[in-house]
Amino acid sequence: MWGFGYACYRAYYAVGGTFGMIGEPRSETQFRVINALGAAIILLAAIVPVVLVRVRPARAAVPVLAWVAAVGCSMHAVVDIILRVLSLTGVHPTQLPSSVWLSVDRRAADLQDVLLNEPWFLVEGLLWAALGLAFVAAPRRRAWLWSALAACLALSVVGVLSGLDVIGSFHLG
Repeated sequence: MWGFGYACYRAYYAVGGTFGMIGEPRSETQFRVINALGAAIILLAAIVPVVLVRVRPARAAVPVLAWVAAVGCSMHAVVDIILRVLSLTGVHPTQLPSSVWLSVDRRAADLQDVLLNEPWFLVEGLLWAALGLAFVAAPRRRAWLWSALAACLALSVVGVLSGLDVIGSFHLG
C-alpha cells in the first residue's frame, strides 16, 4: 500500500496535475513521461513483494532482493535529506537540471524532498528491511542487518561527498 500511494502521487503529475509543483518544466511532455515512468516503476516495486511472498520458489530471493531494496531506498533517503538540508541552510544549494526545469523554486523543491519524497524512501527502505529480516533464518539475521547498515552508511557517505562535489560522480543512463 505504501508504494501504491507514492505511485499515485507520481501518476497525478503524469496526467497533468499541477498542485505542489516546484517550478515550470521545460517540456510538459517530458515531465509527464518522467512521472509516468516513475509511477510505473514504483507500482511494479509495490507488487514485487506481494508476488515474492506468495510464490514459494521465489521466497528464496526475498532476503537478497530485500537487502538491495532496503539499502538502496534508505541510502537514497539519507543522502538526499542531508543534501537538501544543506541546501535549505545555504551551505550547498541544490542545482536541478536546466534540461528539465525552465524555472524552479529551490526552497519549495528542497522542502518537498525533505518533507515528502525522502521520508517516503526511508520508510520504503525500512519496510524492505523488515520483509528481508522476516525471511532470513534467525542465526543469520544479525549479519544480514549489520551488512545492510554498513552498506547504507558507506554508500551514504559516497553519495553525500559526490553530491557536494568533493569526489566525482557518475550517472546511470
